[in-house]
Amino acid sequence: MWKIKELKAKARQTVKKNYWTAMIVCFLIALLTGEFGTSIVGLLQEEDSMDPNYVINQENITMNESVNEEKLEEARENSFNYTEKINQLNDTQLKIFKAVEANLNSITKSQKYIFKIWDAINSFNINQAGLGVGLSLAAIIAIVFTIIIANPFIVAGKRYFLKARKEENAKMGNMEKVFKKGSWINVSIIMFLKSLYNMLWYLTIIGGIIKAYEYRMIPYILAENPKIARKDAFKLSKEMMKGNKWKMFLLDISFIGWSLISIFTYGLLNILYVNPYKEATIAELYMTLRKHAMKEKYECYEELNDKTLEESENEEIVVI
Repeated sequence: MWKIKELKAKARQTVKKNYWTAMIVCFLIALLTGEFGTSIVGLLQEEDSMDPNYVINQENITMNESVNEEKLEEARENSFNYTEKINQLNDTQLKIFKAVEANLNSITKSQKYIFKIWDAINSFNINQAGLGVGLSLAAIIAIVFTIIIANPFIVAGKRYFLKARKEENAKMGNMEKVFKKGSWINVSIIMFLKSLYNMLWYLTIIGGIIKAYEYRMIPYILAENPKIARKDAFKLSKEMMKGNKWKMFLLDISFIGWSLISIFTYGLLNILYVNPYKEATIAELYMTLRKHAMKEKYECYEELNDKTLEESENEEIVVI
């Protein structure tokens, strides 16, 4: 049975021997992809433009066309009710809410461009066709950027941390394997499908959360083998997470204390330590689940074929 405490102890060692590069890698990922929830929101912006109420909340938008007052009033009322509920929270409740929100943002990051589409729909609903077209274009750009750049970069970051486990002062060059010919497109497609399937499952609410954890190892599987077939990547992640979803949830929750503390630093602590620490911890979990998959000969386990990630042969296989 793998233990959270042991994974974190190993992760701290990884961060200690690779601190500066690990911090830079996580900062670039946060900056380019939003992978770590609200890590840099406090430093760079007050509002999240990928917010379903963004169109209604921006007072500086010029309304050049006739407005559907009924739809506009409905949207304003929904926005007001949401804001009112948030304002009713006391300081402690608000800090907990923001910490949970940051963790959920990290898990559901890949679905956030859908909010831009929602913004566009809201604009058309209030007869703001020009604004709707602009937001539709923004949604398309966001989707393309996410598929082609952000998702592969996230996978490359996972590879960095997998390599950093065994290396001291691991180089960012470890990430380049993901962007090589025959790998980049495959990673982009599989990560897009992962996001798409997860988004569809979120329509069932609970199903989306379950699938988010079932798919959790896909980026790490791709980090090890960027050329793996889609079916094999999904199948391996499903098998690796079988019986481990709840404990993985507890692992995520175990970082909420750090997120609460980071709120007081406007996300700076996340950038300087928490994000590398969390990434290194989940990399340790992947390697633990990987060893078990190979020991039990899961279907397609042969695809986990990067020998450079493996420890010495006499290392004890962890039983889970």
